[in-house]
Amino acid sequence: MTLKWQNWSGSVECDPAAIKYPTSQNEIIEIVKECQAKKLKIRVVGSGHSFTPLVQTSGVLVNLDFYSGVETIDQEKMQATVLAGTKIKELGELLFAQGLAQPNLGDIDVQSIAGAISTGTHGSGATLGSLSTQVCGLTIISASGEVIKCSAEHEPELFRAAQVSMGALGIISKVKLQLVPAFKLHYEWKRLRLSEALFNIEKHVTENRNFEFFWFPYSDYVQAKFMNITSEPAKTKSFSRRFNETVLENGAFWLLSEFCRIFPKRSAGVSKLAANLISGGSDVNYAHRIFATPRLVKFQEMEYSLPRQYLAKALVELDAEIRRQKFRVHFPVECRFVQADDIYLSPANERDSAYIAVHMYRGMEYKPYFAAMEAIFLRYGGRPHWAKHHSRTAADFASHYPHWQEFQAARQRLDPGGLFLNDYLATVLRSQAAGVRS
Repeated sequence: MTLKWQNWSGSVECDPAAIKYPTSQNEIIEIVKECQAKKLKIRVVGSGHSFTPLVQTSGVLVNLDFYSGVETIDQEKMQATVLAGTKIKELGELLFAQGLAQPNLGDIDVQSIAGAISTGTHGSGATLGSLSTQVCGLTIISASGEVIKCSAEHEPELFRAAQVSMGALGIISKVKLQLVPAFKLHYEWKRLRLSEALFNIEKHVTENRNFEFFWFPYSDYVQAKFMNITSEPAKTKSFSRRFNETVLENGAFWLLSEFCRIFPKRSAGVSKLAANLISGGSDVNYAHRIFATPRLVKFQEMEYSLPRQYLAKALVELDAEIRRQKFRVHFPVECRFVQADDIYLSPANERDSAYIAVHMYRGMEYKPYFAAMEAIFLRYGGRPHWAKHHSRTAADFASHYPHWQEFQAARQRLDPGGLFLNDYLATVLRSQAAGVRS
């Protein structure tokens, strides 16, 4: 029987030789040793939310859905050791029951914790790092089946390589997270003019714990989102917000998206219409229930990290290029902010960053649009999100990441034979020009 696997967006599919569902660390070790003996490649899948072929394989696909949960909690240190397959949404409630929370999250919570950190998944906040910066310890199964533990104190070089590794060092088995006391957020969303949002970027970014915005192409408007810690009582999600999320942001937007797929020339008009329908409102709830919103309309995505000071200039260029080439796009452009970190392959490595994400409805032509936007990102020193579409290769990354060689040394140590590499990762990570051998 042929096995089929497809990612969430439909951009990647494969026919693995086998799909394994381990329920313990010992079972993961057995799978690794078996694949090593049979010379079968291994890739690990979380929730399939990567748009790139990160997990594509004709070898063994390891699914960690049945290897999840919180193993231990240290209330004094506010740390939790979590099994790698634990979904972020589930994790939020498990931690909340203990009075704890992750400091920040993205706007999607269906990913596994190991998959999210391995690709540099992030939320938004100028004083907040990606989810990978919340990690204070990792347990990894190497290509030989060895159990390796690392942290900032124990094997710090390996730890900084493993915090964002795309599964190229081994299988992450356990993730130790540094947490904070559970907290509530006052969330406000409203429509702003694009010019106003760009002019006041620094003000919005520095005066709010979390700030991000969505600009609708061909329009002069953005949906801005502001979140700040509050002591106000949590609210039950209002009917208007549930209606907005489920019906307007998903149901109605799906209908508009299908209209654009069938009549792509109408995309600009639909984008303007969506911008005119932006509503305002507010909510108060515990953070893990505020950050994520339902994403039922499927799309393709490219996202790049730029030095924060270039966001406004880059967005102005994106606007001009979209209008010049008349790209048939109605999905908004998402702009978020992430604090600099010291993780070797983090797109925010050593620089405060602004992330710009462009989207295209699934089934519509996206490659020319993404290529044009990528050219602009690269002019500003852009680094792609590892889980999203891009055209870069190892030769490009070797000159864009100051600690590229240190990451490669870690990979050579844990997986010298490339057991965890697929064709895509070989293109992304191998670089003879950089003096790296695989």
